[in-house]
Amino acid sequence: MKRVRALAALALAGAAAPAVAGPPYLTDDPVPTDTGHWEIYGFTGGEGRGSTVDDESGVDLNYGPAKGVQLTATLPLAITHDRAAGWRAATGDVELAVKYRFFHDERRGLSAAVFPRVILPTSTLGTNEKTRVLLPLWIGKDFAGGTSLFGGGGYAINPGAGNRNFWQAAVALTHDVSEEMSVGAEVTQQGTDIVGGTAQTRAGIGSIMKLRGPCSLLRSGGPTWADHRAGYHFYAALGLNL
Repeated sequence: MKRVRALAALALAGAAAPAVAGPPYLTDDPVPTDTGHWEIYGFTGGEGRGSTVDDESGVDLNYGPAKGVQLTATLPLAITHDRAAGWRAATGDVELAVKYRFFHDERRGLSAAVFPRVILPTSTLGTNEKTRVLLPLWIGKDFAGGTSLFGGGGYAINPGAGNRNFWQAAVALTHDVSEEMSVGAEVTQQGTDIVGGTAQTRAGIGSIMKLRGPCSLLRSGGPTWADHRAGYHFYAALGLNL
């Protein structure tokens, strides 16, 4: 579960924006939710290896209270499966975050933002867990023709017995193939989050499809390499832009 929650710190950060970033990608972007608007995602996401699956499903709430500012709350349900214990479900770790875009050059298509995130130990599946903090910086560049490059990363404070603080980084490229569809690809890297563990690398592709009205369908997934073995990660959501 430690790996899944570290993944969730990336995968569930932020909101879709004109640059088409954040969900469904692990990589976030520096664009906040529009002032006075909501971006709401009913999501499921996680990773696995063979028959072992760690999933978090729930609601991701994003609101723009002021220009350049986004408030985020993620309320998940944790679902796991392994051969020994079978399927289990419980409350997940609540996440609270604030995105602040401190630089924006619309003419050159450049933006930068910080997005500090607190992950509370509210999961009933965990034991002796501590509050974790993610301190990232995200930078984005929009190009003519609907192409965007964004990425960054930061430092995660991961207290608790057997845990380690770690750095993580990510980069993504997206392109609007039509007014209704955007596609993208990304690569992320995370240092070891436990004593004796290994670094983790993830690659993925994703898409955002606009449906009728304020609705969008978001999907992404790809391989995960950790502990000298390969697994997979996935994300799917129904988004509302209100």
